[in-house]
Amino acid sequence: MPELPEVESVRRQLDPELSGRTVLDVWTDPLPTVPREFMDAQRLIGRRIEHVGRRGKFLIAPLDRGLELILHLGMTGSFSLTDKDAYARALISLDDGRELAFRDPRRFGRLAVVPAGDYSQLPTLRMLGPEPLSDEFDPGRFAQVLARTTAPIKPYLLSQRPVAGVGNIYADEALWAARIHPMSRRVGRTRARDLHAAIRDVLSAAIDREGTTFRDYRTLDGGRGRNQAMLIAYGRVGTPCPRCSTPLKKIVLGGRGTTYCPRCQRA
Repeated sequence: MPELPEVESVRRQLDPELSGRTVLDVWTDPLPTVPREFMDAQRLIGRRIEHVGRRGKFLIAPLDRGLELILHLGMTGSFSLTDKDAYARALISLDDGRELAFRDPRRFGRLAVVPAGDYSQLPTLRMLGPEPLSDEFDPGRFAQVLARTTAPIKPYLLSQRPVAGVGNIYADEALWAARIHPMSRRVGRTRARDLHAAIRDVLSAAIDREGTTFRDYRTLDGGRGRNQAMLIAYGRVGTPCPRCSTPLKKIVLGGRGTTYCPRCQRA
């Protein structure tokens, strides 16, 4: 599933293309397996897109007259201004003659139009923690948040409550960088600060490389992310740890495959 670096990379491409554009028409896939949120899409017609922002893994585009367009890529979602195919779930016609296609083979993506700031029907968005690259993500407060839970650290990161946008890939990478075992239930202040810095570092580096592509994730122009070649932990089970040469190990934690170094990541 695309995480913050992938969504931010898409946002940076969508924003100059959609900002100031007015929506002339909208088509959504009529199949019953398409999420019900797509039914709100007709409220887009006649609205001007102010800009394209992001919150965690969600794209948020403020519209004129007090509405917001919420977009979530799900597992396989992508956008295109040039191509559409059998996997198109929504088509948004713009006033410059172009059409934005939302493609989603597995149908887990979301498109909703809501009153600005009203996320009552989107609980995951409503409950998000601070943005990891903002001043709101303070190392001291992060340490306090981690001190208040006894949940294993990796599933807690994936809950999106201590910090927004970190998923399976970047949790593995940040925990490896901070030398923290993914099952650790106690992360003291020093290690919390190390993890805070690691989260920022791995996300910033991945954004610079336009995200990680294994199969489905694509940028707006159809390109692939370049971060997959730089991953140290995620998906690297059996390879030597770059720090201590111990083969990396894989466990299932919270239903998610988790790769870590059994020697230098301490519980």
